[in-house]
Amino acid sequence: MNKKSDQQYKESLSDIQYRVTREAATERPFTGEYWDHWDDGRYSCICCGTPLFQSSTKFDAGCGWPSYSTPDNNDAITEIRDLSHGMVRTEVRCSNCDAHLGHVFDDGPQPTGLRYCINSASLRFEPSGNVK
Repeated sequence: MNKKSDQQYKESLSDIQYRVTREAATERPFTGEYWDHWDDGRYSCICCGTPLFQSSTKFDAGCGWPSYSTPDNNDAITEIRDLSHGMVRTEVRCSNCDAHLGHVFDDGPQPTGLRYCINSASLRFEPSGNVK
């Protein structure tokens, strides 16, 4: 696992990026940089650069957060049962640096039926021409 110190994260991330990725906060719906972003490319972890989602799997779920039907690589994310806020959900974290990304729900489009509801603040976008 690639993990920086808490101080290093505070110095390299904006306040909202830090609160979302390191403290599991949630950005307000319809406010994040990528909720209505449709360029071709890849979305990676803002903390460590691990590739997470391809734009081809992004869809408009109407929820105000970027939503994807499948991760770029199943090994790139870790799913954890989340019982906070009086709900039973599945939290999604970056497998490499343990950054909180968002949650996954079973109300997405086929063929997966999944909706990875991800905070923009946890992502960095790389346009298709720049993806390695």
